[in-house]
Amino acid sequence: MNPVIPQIDPADTAWVLIASALVLAMIVPGLALFYGGLVRSKNVLGTIMHSFVILCVVSLLWILFGYSLAFGPDKWGIIGGLEWAGLREVGLTPHPSYGPTIPHQAFMVFQMMFAAITPALITGAFAERMKFSALLLFSVLWSVVIYCPVAHWLWGGGWLGKLGALDFAGGAVVHISSGISALVCAYVLGKRQGYGTEYMAPHNLPMVLLGTGLVWVGWFGFNAGSALGANAIAVTAFLSTHTAAVTAALAWMAIEWVHRGTPTVLGIASGAVAGLATVTPGAGYVGPFSAMVIGLAAGGLSYAAIMKKGAFGYDDSLDVVGIHGVGGVFGVLATGVLASKAVNPGGADGLLHGNAEFFGVQMLATLAVALFAGLGTYLILKLVNRLVGLRISPEEERMGLDLSQHNERAYS
Repeated sequence: MNPVIPQIDPADTAWVLIASALVLAMIVPGLALFYGGLVRSKNVLGTIMHSFVILCVVSLLWILFGYSLAFGPDKWGIIGGLEWAGLREVGLTPHPSYGPTIPHQAFMVFQMMFAAITPALITGAFAERMKFSALLLFSVLWSVVIYCPVAHWLWGGGWLGKLGALDFAGGAVVHISSGISALVCAYVLGKRQGYGTEYMAPHNLPMVLLGTGLVWVGWFGFNAGSALGANAIAVTAFLSTHTAAVTAALAWMAIEWVHRGTPTVLGIASGAVAGLATVTPGAGYVGPFSAMVIGLAAGGLSYAAIMKKGAFGYDDSLDVVGIHGVGGVFGVLATGVLASKAVNPGGADGLLHGNAEFFGVQMLATLAVALFAGLGTYLILKLVNRLVGLRISPEEERMGLDLSQHNERAYS
């Protein structure tokens, strides 16, 4: 009997390449503008620079050895081997585990964008106060030590994937890992000077809204692209993504309106991003009504988390913890409850459909990724502080990142 030879599907390949470009647009200019608008005017260029330089550095790391560590031949269920370093054996023929109808390099490029956006998300937690040299070193170490193993655990044949944990597009790999790491960063670096007493409102809300729109558009590549083909699952993920985003945006707006007396542009934009982050792990496993439930919870939980952060004594500058950390945790657990094989036969039935074991595996994945990312980030920060120092001086902080780190001004 002749073996089945994988065939490249032009439509699937085109969709994955387009999705990769959409995720790139999430980072630059999407996330860069979103974060840039949220900080004070003296820090806007420095903040935009974070997203741009991380994209560049992580892309090179991914090609050199990061992809091999995340998706290469499994070693003990923990990490990939270095057999694919420098993209050896990552060619233009399909890999049966990573998109059987697309070139292997197309899958590699798609995953490169995920690897780049994840550490870029963390930068919102320490915005306006980390040295640029520390940012570079932290991003390299975090990508290799935290992101690559976690991606392997769930997507590259590692132990969590073997146990049956599901993470369609990065609820644990991207959002829990970045959200928990952001919390550790906020505590280790400490609060910004004047936090709680000085005016620190976003300097440019139209920029925030523009960034939100680009992130939203890019997220269709993030989630629907994770179907790895122009197929029905991509349509499911696309619809679930949009449904959760609009529901969360309206939920946040309504809660803020009742709680604070006025609906705000910042609030509705934050709600949309919370919905996008929270539905990500289940986007390809749930239908639109389950996505509404996820979006409704995302808007409420993320808003509550941000309102309470002062009580916990940390300064998460751009609310990475409240949106991505809380959204990622709830999204992975919600997938364990709401996932349905009627929606995606390749997935699993959740707790709502009588599968308590699957929900238990999702809980394990949540705890494992959170603990690993939290402890690993703490150790990386301590090492970076010893090598180059983490925080700019008080004088540099008063001057702002733009002048102190880059000798530039965003506005004359």
